[in-house]
Amino acid sequence: MLSLMNLDVFYGDAQALWDVSMEVHEGEIVTLLGSNGAGKSTTLRTVSGLVRVAAGEIWYDGQRIDGLSPQVIVAKGIAHVPEGRQIFGGMRVKENLLMGAYLQKDPGKIENELERIYTHFPILKERSNQAGGKLSGGEQQMLAIGRALMARPKLLLLDEPSLGLSPRMVQQIGKAIMEINQNRNVSIILVEQNARLAFKTSQRGYVLELGQVVLEDSSNNLMQNDQVKKIYLGEKDRKNT
Repeated sequence: MLSLMNLDVFYGDAQALWDVSMEVHEGEIVTLLGSNGAGKSTTLRTVSGLVRVAAGEIWYDGQRIDGLSPQVIVAKGIAHVPEGRQIFGGMRVKENLLMGAYLQKDPGKIENELERIYTHFPILKERSNQAGGKLSGGEQQMLAIGRALMARPKLLLLDEPSLGLSPRMVQQIGKAIMEINQNRNVSIILVEQNARLAFKTSQRGYVLELGQVVLEDSSNNLMQNDQVKKIYLGEKDRKNT
């Protein structure tokens, strides 16, 4: 479905990604792990067209998409939920959701999509007339995901959806991610600092360090990797204790 091939990306003179290659197959959740500054968000921003590729190629559904505008990429079926939610705080919840459907033309389909979002996140229906800025952090994250789903994507890019949320809300967001993947057949790239949530929800994963892919495996295997356990799961190496 999606192939990143030998990507180099720069911010000015500073190189952010070095020869990054990865794949996402239809119907799967792939997680990206790495410390702050590893290149995870840059990878998502590059896929969605917000950052330009200096070298390499991005292919999606058999078409090369690097170099296309973000609007065209959204129209092709890729939606991006950025870190920090970035909702419109002064607009009502329903208005925020409708912003995600700006490329949709059929009012009936838009209304049907709203109802589908409300099945994933019932609290958004209860608070549809409330200002988005009045929602809790977890509810704002639901709103940001719902807004992206209004574009009816086939591939969803999620950047740190659990950041700053309570453990109870993290569980709810994790459950929603799996439901969206399974019930809507939406493939997902999940960037997460919460490695346990990432491994629980995904089938495969990549580990980035300093803009380079250093590990790639199934999520189950990555959970058993000594380096991953030490750095991302907080487990000590028993051989050295």
